Amino acid sequence: MTSTTLQLSDPFGPVTCQSAGDGAPVVLLHGVGMQSAAWAPQVEQLSQTHRVIALDLPGHGGSGLLPDGAELPDYVAWLHAVLTELDLGPVSLAGHSMGALIAGGYTVCHPAHVSRVALLNGVFRRDPAAREAVEARAALIRAGGFDLETPLARWFGEGKADLAARAQVAEWLSGVNLAGYAAAYTAFARGDSTYADGFSDIRCPLLALTGDGDPNSTPEMARAMADAAPHGRAVVIEGHRHMVNLTAPEEVNTALRTWLNTEEELS
Repeated sequence: MTSTTLQLSDPFGPVTCQSAGDGAPVVLLHGVGMQSAAWAPQVEQLSQTHRVIALDLPGHGGSGLLPDGAELPDYVAWLHAVLTELDLGPVSLAGHSMGALIAGGYTVCHPAHVSRVALLNGVFRRDPAAREAVEARAALIRAGGFDLETPLARWFGEGKADLAARAQVAEWLSGVNLAGYAAAYTAFARGDSTYADGFSDIRCPLLALTGDGDPNSTPEMARAMADAAPHGRAVVIEGHRHMVNLTAPEEVNTALRTWLNTEEELS
């Protein structure tokens, strides 16, 4: 694994990324409060056949903050600046949670730059009650209320794999940049419908994957995303919640390998 820091022009600043392997590029975007290391099981497997690049989102890991008031389109613009700097050509783009919102939005806005897109534990058109709850959490975080146990309780069950992953995720959350966390969570809370209407124009293969026990990135949302895209496919992994790429890495890696082997242009 090689660590690199890109120096982008204002307003984006430094961006840290981890890369491994050779071949066609796969770009990975983590969720709110996490960092590129959260993709370790996927980097290990996918780098055997691809060049895998895991990015730290703005205000996470070693990446700089976006300006105050940034919304989801600003994160999409940030990703475009990163991929332009990396000069990779069309990429296979995968995102988890907030990363899925960015990946979906980027594919809608820049279809020529994406050969396929995978949205893990993504959110899509929340109902009013879910929207009210997530916006309340965002407001609490902006006010300085950092609650470690509540997200962990939502994200994990009590199985052995969950408990092992929970300890690592707790460590990442405990060390997060609070300003970056609050900014990303606010954009996440407000962004579930920003690009939803554009999914019907996504022509590349789209994978929407979640765990059947994820209360916020629900199986219904995954199926709705897949149904909205002309070449969408939904995968729901039983017995897992929000951090499914860490708690069920073999199942997720299998789904991602199938996705990577899907033809870029489908009739």
